[in-house]
Amino acid sequence: MTLHRDLLIDGKDTPAVSGRTAEDLNPYTGEVFATVAAAGAEDVARAVAAADAAFPAWAELAPFERRTIFLTAADLLESRAARAAEIMAQETGGTAPWAHFNVGLAANILREAAAAITAPRGEVLSAQEAGALGLAVREPAGVVAAFAPWNAPVILGVRSVAAPLAAGNTVVLKPSEDAPLACGLFVADVLRDAGLPDGVLNVVTNAREDAAEVAEALIADPRVRIVNFTGSTGVGRTIGSLAARHLKPAVLELGGKNAIIVLDDADVDHAVNAATFGVFMNSGQICMSGDRILVHESLAEEFTAKFSAKVAALPCGDPAVPATVVGPLITADSARRVAALVKDAVDKGATVLTGGGEPDGAVHPATVLSDVTPDMDIHHAEAFGPVCVVDTFADDDRAVALANATDHGLTCGIITENGTHGLKVARRVRTGIVHINDQSVADEPQAPFGGVKHSGYGRFGGRWGIEAFSDTRWITLATQHAHYPF
Repeated sequence: MTLHRDLLIDGKDTPAVSGRTAEDLNPYTGEVFATVAAAGAEDVARAVAAADAAFPAWAELAPFERRTIFLTAADLLESRAARAAEIMAQETGGTAPWAHFNVGLAANILREAAAAITAPRGEVLSAQEAGALGLAVREPAGVVAAFAPWNAPVILGVRSVAAPLAAGNTVVLKPSEDAPLACGLFVADVLRDAGLPDGVLNVVTNAREDAAEVAEALIADPRVRIVNFTGSTGVGRTIGSLAARHLKPAVLELGGKNAIIVLDDADVDHAVNAATFGVFMNSGQICMSGDRILVHESLAEEFTAKFSAKVAALPCGDPAVPATVVGPLITADSARRVAALVKDAVDKGATVLTGGGEPDGAVHPATVLSDVTPDMDIHHAEAFGPVCVVDTFADDDRAVALANATDHGLTCGIITENGTHGLKVARRVRTGIVHINDQSVADEPQAPFGGVKHSGYGRFGGRWGIEAFSDTRWITLATQHAHYPF
């Protein structure tokens, strides 16, 4: 039996005004997993109105009461890990380990947000007037428009709303059309069951063909004060432009063309294991995935042989099989896009070290390429699939130049047994995040997360997330009457 879900507006499950629905497909089988309400602009207006009406009471709710809701939600989420895994397998083809990782990190994001609620930040300022007290305080902005992607749906669904809510805002969440349950309605159910008041979090699902209309209606609504979007650089550019047109700040966490650098003092076996995880976790469908493995030429032969052998042995296919590492991509079209990148490279002279070939539906084989040159599409494009390129360098200067030779700047891994050496290289790499003696994929709820260049701007995580979703106000208190010139 196909599951059906409506919009969540003002705490109630609500059909779209038009009565339309959209199908939610299983990427591995192609079958319909669920249908969801297909919102239009009129539904967006209803959701924003509910959020706007709920804002004053939520912003004024005692911090310890708000904190209790977040802590309860974290526990509830962990108790529903099996359900999350089921939904992720059906919606995104996610493997069980990936789903349980999503739940664990998302629960800790909620706990970090809970801690932030009772840790207000501000400053006491010096004042020009005698006896005056000056304060810089952070206060919630109002309604936040949040856009959550499908690829790490529970993590990114929670992240898109946790800091805004913790800062005292209310939220209208538009989840991805490819995972409206996992990154939207499932997350909202957990928070609602934890005691989140009606209207504080609203979820608007939509048909794929209506995505632009729904996004524009949400961002353009004058009651929406801040926008956050996690997703591709192309769509993020549109979201950022819309926000700027309406003079609204935005937090944009976008794509990456991330490098994993294996320095000459690296442990090769560790580098192979780290790179395999960094490239192929969730079939390479992570914004932090390592598209490029840059190896010092003195280690290149050993690394390439061991890495290619390990990748060739990765189990691919059905995400329901516990041993599967490389499951389906989000759609068969995505697998064909990755295959086209590989074919273009091979046609222009690249070497296939392992993998390649045609995809099987939405499953693309784990693939490693070498001899890739700038005239090949994969040299510049984010792969967002189970494929990477191996290149070599002779010295640190060349490694840094290769790592920085991209419009993106999200994350980087530097594999070395010498922390000082790694830190010297890390300081020269132009990314928002660097992990020394580790690969490129990592996320912790208390850390500032975000990129530079075409990987976006603004930060999620810790106090930086609270700052991104609150306004700084200057308040003064005159303790004595001033003398005015007239």
